[in-house]
Amino acid sequence: MRTLIQALKTKELRHKILFVLGIIVIYRIGSFIPTPGVDYKVVQQCVGTMKTAQENFVGLVNLFSGGAMLQLSIFALGVMPYITASIVIQLLRVVIPRFEALHKEGQSGETKLTQYTRYLTIGLAILQSTTILVTARSGALFNYQCGQVIPDGSVWNLVVMVLIMTGGTGLIMWMAELITDKGIGQGMSVLIFMSICSGFLPQLWQIGWGTNGKNGNWTYFGIVVAVLVVILIFVDFVELAQRRIPVQYTRRMIGRKMYGGSSTYLPLKINMSGVIPPIFASSILAIPTLIAQFGKSDQKWVKWINTNLANTTSIWYIALYAVMIVFFCFFYTSITFDPDETADNMKQYGGFIPGIRAGSATSRYLSYVMNRLNTVGAIYLLFVALIPTMLIMILKLNNKLPFGGTTILIIAGVGLDTLRQAKAQTEQFQYTGFLLDDTDHVEGKDVKTAKKSSTKVVEANDDQVAVTDEALTKTEDVADASATVVENSENTDIETTDTVSSETADTETVDSEDSTSNAKSSEDDTDTDDKSE
Repeated sequence: MRTLIQALKTKELRHKILFVLGIIVIYRIGSFIPTPGVDYKVVQQCVGTMKTAQENFVGLVNLFSGGAMLQLSIFALGVMPYITASIVIQLLRVVIPRFEALHKEGQSGETKLTQYTRYLTIGLAILQSTTILVTARSGALFNYQCGQVIPDGSVWNLVVMVLIMTGGTGLIMWMAELITDKGIGQGMSVLIFMSICSGFLPQLWQIGWGTNGKNGNWTYFGIVVAVLVVILIFVDFVELAQRRIPVQYTRRMIGRKMYGGSSTYLPLKINMSGVIPPIFASSILAIPTLIAQFGKSDQKWVKWINTNLANTTSIWYIALYAVMIVFFCFFYTSITFDPDETADNMKQYGGFIPGIRAGSATSRYLSYVMNRLNTVGAIYLLFVALIPTMLIMILKLNNKLPFGGTTILIIAGVGLDTLRQAKAQTEQFQYTGFLLDDTDHVEGKDVKTAKKSSTKVVEANDDQVAVTDEALTKTEDVADASATVVENSENTDIETTDTVSSETADTETVDSEDSTSNAKSSEDDTDTDDKSE
């Protein structure tokens, strides 16, 4: 809250915050504009029958789009194509050497990879929009519980709807990049955060209020809120935790200058994989469910899938979900963090870990540390991901819990990252005690810091100010007196020098007169001697 207040006081940050809020408003308005060719009344009836939080692929897409997918709006795909494209490009670095070379080039290489990500996003948007429209046309998107949501099933109508949804995805991608460039925070993360919160709070309130205030349970509401607050605090604590490995750099002489000789540390997070393992696990487990929707409901394999994999509280689903989270936690971390590359970079710049040789020994040590951190991180992800499932089983909420493990991780992670960036930008405009003590620098103005205190402290400060004022007046008087003394002393020095100079002049004149008199007397004596002769 303090960071937000300081940001609002700064003109440039206030404009950035208002810009982000404007983009969010446009994004939310687009989530309710239906795609041309969709029967809006039928869609609203279908959405009313499916107000449950789902931890499968359809539920994730609907979650990341803020409920726009089930409403078949122009922003139905949300940010899911861009997220999928980013993950695919990152995974292809291991397979395609060209991508790895671009990653090592720095800013220019990252710009090229971003361009490839945009192209892949458009391609995935075309594929996903086609899939969503076909499943909505067949009724599988709403579990065959609704009527015909797309009355006109012609090819031309479907092509136009695909183009509109793809264009909406491109517009979302552009707005996210605008937030990143001209606003605060990472654009895609901010849009995902707002999409989750748009459906999160109403569903949370529904637990206590129920339908028209009749079948709610405020006790369950209090339990869910308390558990949610505890989990958020725990997630924030773990996400900020680091394993700091000390690193020292040797001194090097380059030209006539000495470089290096400093000590730093290598920060390693406990959960380096983020929200990727739960997303991958739930997406893969949703594939058999999507396939079973095209089969006959009386077949054995369809019944088994609907009983064990479509139900998030079944033993099979929980076991497979946990195994996949652990696997993807180690797999994704091994791709994003390469111990060999890190050890080579440290060796190249003269860095080493105290007590460990540079090179292969450092790589083995980093791998050992990362395996231990991944073990703790996998247990942490399992705990966060399975807590909602346990609450559903204990409280018997019938899958109406408004949050899942992925939701909690995204809310906590995006919130921390946005606040960190806002605080960093706030400190660029407001800092204390840089040149002068007890002063704040706010947009080019030096303002004295005002400290809040009680009335007694204020009175004491007033007395101290009065005492200091008296002391200042006394010091000013003393300074004036000393100045007058100095002036008088200077004047007396000048007078004494004048008198001394006059006295020396008088003595010189007297001496000159004596010498002239002596000269005259000597001349008179010589004259008398001449006369006598």
